[in-house]
Amino acid sequence: MTANTAVSRRVLLKGLGVTVALPWLESVPALASPAAKKPAQRFACLFIGDGISPPHWWARGAGADMELGSSLEPLARFKEKLNVIDGLWNKEGDGGHAKCTGNILSGAALSRGRTIKGGVSMDQLLAKHYEEETAQPSLVLGCEQPVSGFHESQYSMVYASHISWRNSESPVPIELYPALAFDSLFGGKAGKLQGSILDDVLSQANDLSGKVSGTDKQKLDEYLSSVRETEQRVQRLNKMAQDDTAVPAAARPSPAQPKDFREYARLMCDIIALAFQTDRSRVATLLLSRDLSGQVYPFLGVRDDHHSYSHSNEGKEYQAIVKFHVDQYAYLIDKLSKMKEADGSVLDNSCIMFVSEHWNAHNGSRVPVILAGGLGGTLKTGRTLDYLKAGNDKRKLCSLYLTLMDRMGLKLPEFGDAKERLAGI
Repeated sequence: MTANTAVSRRVLLKGLGVTVALPWLESVPALASPAAKKPAQRFACLFIGDGISPPHWWARGAGADMELGSSLEPLARFKEKLNVIDGLWNKEGDGGHAKCTGNILSGAALSRGRTIKGGVSMDQLLAKHYEEETAQPSLVLGCEQPVSGFHESQYSMVYASHISWRNSESPVPIELYPALAFDSLFGGKAGKLQGSILDDVLSQANDLSGKVSGTDKQKLDEYLSSVRETEQRVQRLNKMAQDDTAVPAAARPSPAQPKDFREYARLMCDIIALAFQTDRSRVATLLLSRDLSGQVYPFLGVRDDHHSYSHSNEGKEYQAIVKFHVDQYAYLIDKLSKMKEADGSVLDNSCIMFVSEHWNAHNGSRVPVILAGGLGGTLKTGRTLDYLKAGNDKRKLCSLYLTLMDRMGLKLPEFGDAKERLAGI
């Protein structure tokens, strides 16, 4: 690359057979069309199974004056970037376990018994919409291993374990290994993680840093540090997994589970943030815990599994579990808010959703939803929105999805059980 070479503002560096997209650099001349100059929009969904703690899950007011219940306290710094939404209804997910999770992003009616049938989830429609523009159409990540068999309701546990569906019969397989998720973004072979993906591109990046403004150089340095930090955390997790003496054998989790759930969840959030920062992918889902979750949280001082506590969801133990998951959501929001892009941040150009299938145990008639980010200026933030008394036809969860897909350039006549967009969004 010479000083006279014009390159796009979304610069691409190549090394080890990997194309790495750099952040939005204002001082680099653009050859792309006007439409391509606008920062990309992104969508991510973080899911917690088995509902929330209703007495502690509330928000009032707007902007910096917004008041938050104790479960939402981790989001206090981001009040002006939020939409806390109450009262939405997922008609086909109302009541019981298993059936509520498999359609949380589709609103489709699910079939009982051995025949798996649901509907394409909205994240996968968006992935299809962007597939020609990104290296990885979507990231489908999870922190809890899927389970098989049937719930007593005769719905397959496949529904309870997956929120992303590529078609009506097949969920998208969940990537449980951070190393493989990272490799899907930056390399074709897992072996590349043993070295450094950056080794071949650092010299090119350093050359570029001398040709950009001081502000863009800071963005470039932050980006390279972000990649290096995530890569090192992946390598550290791999080393721990291979070290038989790191944890006593009796205490070791199953191969798909982390040794430290806190590290695991945040590393998955790091990977989503890095995918969005580099524009390797614009769509992601992260299943922090599945429906009927067996996840345990000894670091919270609770002794039983996630699902068992959900039936006493007003207690301090379950409040601690819910608040922990909200804290992971806040962690991702914070990462994205610090990634500068154009006149704002990656968060400003994204919509990051937090959702559960239940308001409380077995109650899907009121779905807890939080959105963070302005989706490229198309989504007003700093609001609390209540649809509980709007009437069932005016509070459909799928109406929200129609609206979000509209704002991202994917206009559909209907989706799930909805034909109308959600008013007030």
